[in-house]
Amino acid sequence: MNNKKIVVTSRSFSAHPKLREELLALFPNTKFNDQGAIVGEKNLAKFLSGADGAIVALDPIKLSLLNQCPDLKIISKFGVGMDNVDREACKITGVSIGWTGGLNRRGVAEMALCYMIGLSRHIFFSARDLRGSNSWIKDGGQDLSSKTIGIIGVGYVGKELIGLLRGFGCKILVNDIIDQKDYYKENKLLETDKEEIFKTADIITVHTPLDSSTEKMFTEKVFSLMKQDSFLVNVARGGIVDQLALKKALMGNDIAGAAIDVFEMEPCDDVEFLQLPNLYCTPHT
Repeated sequence: MNNKKIVVTSRSFSAHPKLREELLALFPNTKFNDQGAIVGEKNLAKFLSGADGAIVALDPIKLSLLNQCPDLKIISKFGVGMDNVDREACKITGVSIGWTGGLNRRGVAEMALCYMIGLSRHIFFSARDLRGSNSWIKDGGQDLSSKTIGIIGVGYVGKELIGLLRGFGCKILVNDIIDQKDYYKENKLLETDKEEIFKTADIITVHTPLDSSTEKMFTEKVFSLMKQDSFLVNVARGGIVDQLALKKALMGNDIAGAAIDVFEMEPCDDVEFLQLPNLYCTPHT
């Protein structure tokens, strides 16, 4: 029997019966996060105490944490993006990193598509008005079909979303740091710079990692470039968008609306922002 201790901080992994079953079959001494909430940075070292390996989600893996977990030998990231894992700290402490890129790309791409349809057809806002004030105003927005979509970041999720959009007949503008001309040509995508996307897209959806080159990519200046009837979708990382700038843009109707699943700080405590009538948001689901 394998007696190594594995600790799972990821709530979604812990709540998945099949994943639990398979992990327990390999490592019977596994501890799951069954508390239905994020472990939290203050409690993380205690939660990981004695662990040989850990499966984490958005938990901040820093040098200070690793120094408190001397038994830890490997960390596996469950989810998209590695911005919460300090790779240099892992190297210093001899902790290996396990990660498979694009693990949940389908689910993230589906959510982005859901947001795009919901925004374009005014579904989110009509439902809110009907429930909140019994406002029987028939405003079905416009079809997603034939819209100009701007996709910034054509990696695992970006490509998955492009596949989902094939049947909609959209004009798709793309931008990525990697040269993918053959892929763009094969899928009839129009490669362009970000500024052109900001200025011309009806819906902009971002699918980049969060790093020094993408942090606060969407600023007040960018929102001023966007069309007044355009929408922003962000299911990547909250730090890619300057949240205060987005708030100002929505309050000033500089853009028509936004749908986001991620925030600069999570949980988000800006109630005024969360309650904006042209913002649809979910808690990093």
